[in-house]
Formats: sequence, C-alpha cells, structure tokens
Amino acid sequence: MKTMRFHKLKELLLAFSFCMSFSGNVYALEPGNKAPDFNLPGIQGSVQLSKTIGSVVYVDFWASWCGPCRHSFSWMNAMQEKYRSQNLQIIGVNLDAKNEDAKKFLAEIPAKFTVAFDSKGETAKQYGIKGMPTSFLIGRDGKVIYQHLGFKEADKESLEKQIKSALEAKK
Repeated sequence: MKTMRFHKLKELLLAFSFCMSFSGNVYALEPGNKAPDFNLPGIQGSVQLSKTIGSVVYVDFWASWCGPCRHSFSWMNAMQEKYRSQNLQIIGVNLDAKNEDAKKFLAEIPAKFTVAFDSKGETAKQYGIKGMPTSFLIGRDGKVIYQHLGFKEADKESLEKQIKSALEAKK
C-alpha cells in the first residue's frame, strides 16, 4: 500500500515538474506571430502543422493526467464535427512522457480529431506552454489568432466565437 502511494506521489511530482518546466524564460506566442511548424508522430501517421495551411487550426496541448483536459475533449469533438465542412482542423498535442498513458486516456475518451504525440515536450517549449490545457487558434495564413490557457464550462461560448470569427475571415 505504501509503495503504491509512493509511486502515485512520484507520478504527481513528475507531472508537476513537467508543467513547471515550461514556465522558465519562454514566452507564449503572441497573436499575429507565425505558429511554429511541427512534425510529430500521430495515431494515424505523421502530423505536420504546415500541411494545414488554408485551414483554421485549433491546436490544443493536453496530458492524460490533466483534469480540465478531460472536459475539453467532448467540446473539441463537437467543434470538429460542427465546423469540419468549413475547414476547421483540431489537433490535440499530447505531452505525456509515455504514449501508453495517452492511449489509455483516448480509449476512455476518444478523440474525433487529429492527435499527435510530443513526449519530449519540444513543441510545447516552442509554443511557450505554461499550463494545460493550452490552446492556440491559428488562421488560414498560419498565424496565431488567439491563445487560451485552461478549460472550463464558461469558456466554451467565447472559444466557439473565436473559431467562428476565424472561419468567417477572408482567406
């Protein structure tokens, strides 16, 4: 029993230090900046941001141990379904150190959008992630339109408004 508690505590401390490792001198991307390209392994092959030019992209950084991330998945699934025909692409970038943890999460809460794996956190560092979930709305031109930290019920409406506005913007 003590050994099990020790391992759980160790996992929580690792998760906390993982989050805190992003809070150094790295700053989050500002709206108007070009979103850094990435090429990551995904569930269905390579996921490369530069291949989405011409689409509005919602990039969400998440982890299996993140409580708010669990709640964001049903909303992201709904947004992907609702706006797919208008060229919205949602990419969930998982930051678990072990892909198996992410796959267990996804078995419980399936994603109807693209999932990529960044187990070393390199992409998260490029984006200046300070907590999870953190999402970036990227315009058809590849530039950051909006960024959002966290996820709660009250965020849904304003996030959807941001997506709708980006989809309605001229190409």
